[in-house]
Amino acid sequence: MKKSMILALILIQLIFFAFLPFWLELTRYLHPVVIVVVWICYSILTLFLISLITRQTIRLPRKFLHISIIGYALLLLILLFFRPNERAFLSINLMPFRTIWFYLTFDGNALVAFYNLAANIGLFIPFGVYYRYITKNAKLVSLAIIVAAVICIVEITQLATGRGSLDIDDLILNVLGAVIGFGLFPLSKKVFKV
Repeated sequence: MKKSMILALILIQLIFFAFLPFWLELTRYLHPVVIVVVWICYSILTLFLISLITRQTIRLPRKFLHISIIGYALLLLILLFFRPNERAFLSINLMPFRTIWFYLTFDGNALVAFYNLAANIGLFIPFGVYYRYITKNAKLVSLAIIVAAVICIVEITQLATGRGSLDIDDLILNVLGAVIGFGLFPLSKKVFKV
């Protein structure tokens, strides 16, 4: 790795930690592991952008890719099922775009609105990219069906355990995130070689 890239990564990490009070605000609504998830996403995104701009490639062993996505999925499950104050959620929304519209017009805490919309999309982008790396003849429809099935199971489990609400908009946003990841694969392949 070039010295300029190392310096850029150090600077990016300093910027992340400068915003730590902002990230800590998320722990009022979510498990503290959210800071780790945000840091991972932020670091990988900046590493990707720096590598893309400087036209550098990063070689990853296939095993590392598998272990990383499993670890990432486990962190997301912690976020979904373990919330502060053991708050219970028992709401159901089966009307598409109701929750999305609510957050777009929300005049309360902007961080909560942003997290609920952007995170539901952004946190699933890696799964679409991963699917393209591991599947030779990747089909967008197959990815959408797999993600939708897994999210349905998670949503129903959240409702059954009182650890989250069942919301069709979560399904829509999560599938959209995976689809975006699927589309970003050619760009990802320019940087990450597996």
